Amino acid sequence: MLNTCELAVNGTLMRGLELNDNLQQVGAVFIQETLTAPVYRLWSIGDRHPAMMRVSEGGKSIALEIWSLPLVGLAQILQQEPAGLCIGKIKLADNHELLGVLGESFLCEGKQEITNFGGWRNYIKSLRESKSNLL
Repeated sequence: MLNTCELAVNGTLMRGLELNDNLQQVGAVFIQETLTAPVYRLWSIGDRHPAMMRVSEGGKSIALEIWSLPLVGLAQILQQEPAGLCIGKIKLADNHELLGVLGESFLCEGKQEITNFGGWRNYIKSLRESKSNLL
């Protein structure tokens, strides 16, 4: 009987970021950093969190983390995610697929695309650098 699953996260659930405690509270264990297959695009949702969507063209590889967590914790994680984020299948660079956090299309409409940063950490780092350059 399967009691755990792997979950790919690409935003504020990652280590050291705002919602990582949500993973820690359900007993999740960090496995590794990796990349998606080059079939995703990423948007900033008000600079609070990202939303990643699989696309048929214009996609790139996006940095993410893989965590192992108890199945009972998966529902709790999803309930604590911001509106418009959901769980779906994510294709990794090695073509392996696993569950992960994705954004619904309505959430990304009219938002800033940040795909070229290659991931949420790079994007928020660029925001901090821009702010320090203004000082």
